[in-house]
Amino acid sequence: MFAPFHHIMVIGSCTVDLLIPASQSLKDKRQVIKSAVETIRNKSNLSVAEVADQDLWQRAVLGMACVTNDPAFAHRMLAKAVGALEADPRVEVLSWDVEML
Repeated sequence: MFAPFHHIMVIGSCTVDLLIPASQSLKDKRQVIKSAVETIRNKSNLSVAEVADQDLWQRAVLGMACVTNDPAFAHRMLAKAVGALEADPRVEVLSWDVEML
């Protein structure tokens, strides 16, 4: 017989819509996105990937996620990552949305 689980697992996800105004090609865009993704991964324990608009030169949508037992912690981590993107002069954060599962 198995004991019931009393553990809480929270999956925090965030979608960030970005504008990359100086990008003149997909190569320019990839360099900016790759650098931004590496910065977020190095400063936090988040999974990050470009999830939409891969074929547009000046637009990108990043998806970020974390697993924890505290929804407030997940929200803080995701907001901190968005803050890092907002501080990057190469990108403009157009919108972002956080969800907890």
